[in-house]
Parts: sequence; C-alpha cells; structure tokens
Amino acid sequence: MTTQTSLTIGRIAQSAGVAIDTIRFYEREGLLPEPRRRPSGYREYDASAVSRLRFIRRAKDLGFTLEEIRELLALSADRHVGVEGVRERAAARLKAIDDRIAELQRVRDGLAELVEACPGHGAPEDCPILNALAEPNP
Repeated sequence: MTTQTSLTIGRIAQSAGVAIDTIRFYEREGLLPEPRRRPSGYREYDASAVSRLRFIRRAKDLGFTLEEIRELLALSADRHVGVEGVRERAAARLKAIDDRIAELQRVRDGLAELVEACPGHGAPEDCPILNALAEPNP
C-alpha cells in the first residue's frame, strides 16, 4: 500500500531537476539510499529524497566531487563537528577554484599575447599561434 507522500522516480526527478538515470546512479554510488519497492517493483520515494537530490545537485554545481558530497552528507548529520567539517571542505573547494581561476588567467594571458602577435594573414609558418602550438616544450 502506498501513502500520500510516496513519490515515483519520475516525480522526484522532475522536482529535483535531475534525470532519472542520475537518481539511479546516485543510488548505486550510495549518495541516495535505496528506496522502498512497491509490490510491482517500482521504486517508492518520500519527500526527503527530493531534498537530498537538490543538495547533491547544488553541491555539484559548486564543484564538489561525488566523494566530497558523500562527506558533506555525512557531516550534515553530525551535530557535534558537522558544521566545522563542512566549512573546512567548502574552504578547500574554494581554494581549488581560486587555483583553477589563476591557472585559467595565466592561460588566457598567454593566448591573448599570441592573438595580439598574429597578423591574421600571411604564411602559416609565420603565424605565432601555430608556431607556439608546434613548439616541443612550451
């Protein structure tokens, strides 16, 4: 017998803004608990699954890996050191993002120099962009 709060996989996928295959993947990865099954074999979820899926999706949007999300979920249930642990992981993710931005800025600056140096016409062997890409050691 199903209750009024029982939701199908399609319904929670729509509510959480994820694909059905994503839900199945998260179940296999242990990020989402295995749902109850109806006698017909269909999955049966409660409203907490939608909240958990939204949490996972938002954490992914912020750049957290699945392993980091698993840790965040575990920490969210820890009333003693959970918030401290979450902050530490978020600070580490922020540093990784800052490092990546710095690297991308370096790459951007180098490419901007090459674009500026390239006249956009002439022989390919005179193109600074092509020459830079063909260098054995950048």
